[in-house]
Amino acid sequence: MMGDMASEETRTMPSTPTPIRSSAGTGTESEAPTPPTRAWMTRLVVVGIVLAALNLRPAITSLGALLEEVRDGLGMSGSVAGLLTSVPPLCFAAFGVMAPRLARRFGPGAVVCAGMVAIAAGLAIRPYAGNTAGFLAATALALMGIAVSNVLMPVIVKRWFPDRVGSMTGLYSMALALGTSAAAAVTVPMTDALGGSWRSGLVVWAGLAAVAVLPWIPLARVRGAVSEGSGRRGRAGGSGSRGTATGTGTARPVTDDLRITRSRTAWALAVFFGLQATAAYITMGWMAQIFRDAGVSAGTAGLLLAVTMVMGVPLAFVIPRLATRLPHQGPIVVALGVCGLAGYAGLYLAPAGGAWAWAVLLGVSNCAFPLALTMVGMRARTGAGVAKLSAFAQSAGYLLSIPGPLLVGVLYQHSGGWGLPLALMAGLMVPQIAVGVLAGRDRTVEDEAARRTQP
Repeated sequence: MMGDMASEETRTMPSTPTPIRSSAGTGTESEAPTPPTRAWMTRLVVVGIVLAALNLRPAITSLGALLEEVRDGLGMSGSVAGLLTSVPPLCFAAFGVMAPRLARRFGPGAVVCAGMVAIAAGLAIRPYAGNTAGFLAATALALMGIAVSNVLMPVIVKRWFPDRVGSMTGLYSMALALGTSAAAAVTVPMTDALGGSWRSGLVVWAGLAAVAVLPWIPLARVRGAVSEGSGRRGRAGGSGSRGTATGTGTARPVTDDLRITRSRTAWALAVFFGLQATAAYITMGWMAQIFRDAGVSAGTAGLLLAVTMVMGVPLAFVIPRLATRLPHQGPIVVALGVCGLAGYAGLYLAPAGGAWAWAVLLGVSNCAFPLALTMVGMRARTGAGVAKLSAFAQSAGYLLSIPGPLLVGVLYQHSGGWGLPLALMAGLMVPQIAVGVLAGRDRTVEDEAARRTQP
């Protein structure tokens, strides 16, 4: 997801030096001679970013659209299917932390290139793994590639386009949302067109990932050369740089003594992030199945999931802007939570009759994600504070989100219906609203931590 990646930028910026960037009409910004970044190379970076973003969610949403066929084909129980829907946040939490270290050693471009290779290989292997264990392992391989790319793509955007971070991030965000919704919408009809085998419907997405590898091959080489030879820029500026750990291009460790765990706001944000991530992964993994069990066709269920996912495209631009204009973001938290509660109630009372309305409402509710990232930037006064808050909220949040999809699968299998799982989803929305209101208060983690340390 875009927000995951944007906030990870603050954790990875100090890890490698800023590369050279030049464009038409501008000179090189380094102090030492480096390989030139011609206009064609800049365009290649744009292509690479877009193709990478397109591949960061189809591994998840394409599986959600065909989950029933995969379960039947592999003899997978509801509990194991729930485990499968819990794998993405687990992999994001486990493998994402490796990305900065890998980038320091090999360069961000090379790691993203390897990530695209891992996605392509995992998606190509998993339909033909032959059993549930092999399917899970291949899925984990693809998600490992997604995890490291999630973390490092914003760093590449920042370093190649330091004066266009906002516009490039918007392009990247739209490509990610497009890949997410397209995989949900076209996987079922594409499966039918390819003969009806769920294996064919899943493996085709490996082709898109393989295409994404191509632009990163030359970029990986260039990035390695730049990392060795580039000088230091006087300022790592550009729009969208709020919250970076340093104000210069020189890599330096953050040495402040802020203890983020002493802040109640930090804990509230971490829980809020975890609960909204729980809702998002339950939606991606199970919503299509809910509609199908209600009598909606597989193709329509995929379109409904696509509608839910695509709602994030316009609202990801609107909600952060609105949030920054308010001293307290609690009203937005409540509004999004009410939409979620209404959507879950609709799925319980009339899942097929009002399917499109429930898909829209849940899509609005899932936009708690960009709101959480916006509040991370607002709840800290310093760049170091934003970096620490972002790292804490996301790592703790992803860990918190892991059991949710699994528990939904267990409840679904043992109850034989969606009443209890939907009650769980609605029940989790209540504490999400509560901690979101707490996290939205006009205060900073630095002030809270300082007060906690005073005698």
